[in-house]
Amino acid sequence: MKIIVTDIPDLKIIEPRVFSDDRGYFLETWNAQSFSRAGLNWTFVQDNQSKSHRNVLRGLHYQIQSPQAKLVRVVTGAIYDVAVDLRRGSPTFGRWAGAELSETNHRMMLIPTGFAHGFLSLADETQLVYKCTDFYASQHERTIMWNDPDLAIAWPLAAGEQPIVSSKDAMGRGLQEADVFA
Repeated sequence: MKIIVTDIPDLKIIEPRVFSDDRGYFLETWNAQSFSRAGLNWTFVQDNQSKSHRNVLRGLHYQIQSPQAKLVRVVTGAIYDVAVDLRRGSPTFGRWAGAELSETNHRMMLIPTGFAHGFLSLADETQLVYKCTDFYASQHERTIMWNDPDLAIAWPLAAGEQPIVSSKDAMGRGLQEADVFA
């Protein structure tokens, strides 16, 4: 596998080795030994799957207690995946990085704890799966506004186009008012 370091060094893009032939392809999406050899020692306890239509934007979510690291990948379709550093003591606090993950590029994003996560579906039907290092705890979940001007995330939307967001995500806080990690 190939590890791509983003502008935020703790946030990684993983390109797995894909074996293709006339029947299709095969790839390993998680191998504890391979990840450990690469210095990525993670223990996952929960797997999630979501399906989204084009222009659905989910996030930016995080858990202030019981924080979750995530390994995100797309099974069908494509997303623009974004992570925001919410670790106050980090030199990259308040910065974001994004990457396209798709069924054709097979890339995965490895998001450490202390980050908010969100994505925009770029296809008519997108299914993604992600592994988490801690269990979902709704009482600790927080949301940052997807369009916070302080973050200025460059979501790949056409000029004037608005994403489809849940009522919860529409009520997200700005970074300046958000609960963040020490």
